[in-house]
Amino acid sequence: MVAHFSVKIPAHFYVEINNWVIGSSEKHLSRIYDALKLRLRSQTLIHGDETTVQVLKEKDKAATSTSYMWAYRSGEDSVEPIVLLDYQPGRGQQYPQAFLGDYRGIVMSDGYTAWRTLKSATHIGCMAHSRRRFVEALRARKKGGGPAEQALKFFEQLYRIEKQARDECPNDGETQADCIRRFRQQHSIPVLNALKEWLDKIAPKVLPESKLEDAVSYTINQWQYLTRYTEDGNVPIDNNLLERDIRIFATGRKSWLFSDTIDGARASAIVYSLMLTCRACGVEPFAWLKHVLTELPQRPDDTNIVDLLPFNFNSLRLNR
Repeated sequence: MVAHFSVKIPAHFYVEINNWVIGSSEKHLSRIYDALKLRLRSQTLIHGDETTVQVLKEKDKAATSTSYMWAYRSGEDSVEPIVLLDYQPGRGQQYPQAFLGDYRGIVMSDGYTAWRTLKSATHIGCMAHSRRRFVEALRARKKGGGPAEQALKFFEQLYRIEKQARDECPNDGETQADCIRRFRQQHSIPVLNALKEWLDKIAPKVLPESKLEDAVSYTINQWQYLTRYTEDGNVPIDNNLLERDIRIFATGRKSWLFSDTIDGARASAIVYSLMLTCRACGVEPFAWLKHVLTELPQRPDDTNIVDLLPFNFNSLRLNR
């Protein structure tokens, strides 16, 4: 907000600003966050990932220890775009379990086991994570080329097919999702079958504990999740959509480095969540924030505030 108006504020006022942000997050903005969380859990697809954050004053933890921002996002085609960060002190399975509960939709994530403990969900793996491992294996090879380069050619084909699938015009009676699924069944599955055959052939030959061995093992172990995207035209091939949102948080983290307190970390999660959700909805964040901070104090806690959620903001303004 300060940058929005190019305002210079003396350093000694930042403590008061921090306290105001924490206070407004706890009292008002958390209501928006909780409402978005409920809406997110009702959607058919959720992207999940996590990134690190340092919190100096956590109970029974050193100031240098690592904590986490768990990240959740609606699908790219959702009519209610939502991006939420959830501060937690650790990386255990209890955190996504508590956040998503008995969620029965589709969860897109990497191969981290905590996500797979969501027993009611259908799990889909991130092809970009697999590809990235082969990129690292290629970089580790001094001469270049070799098996890692061969593997990347398979991924290149798969991503080319994805672009073609989304450019394909549906047949009569087909939805866009039906069209994408059909195109994947026709074109992606043969490439995936060839990749799996190649992986099984090369696996016994790779150097143990090498970057290539890591890439091959990861891809084989995650195969059922990595290939499941071909069964549903509504889901993407990878988790890059959420990773782009996390990158915004990571860029900010390079500047502010850490949160001083748990309350500060929670407020940071709320504010980033709301700003990222505004961004996903194409809503100007400052205009939205000004509106909700004017409206929320006037509404009792048990009042329905769905009209204040970012994806309803533009339509609200148009109707006035």
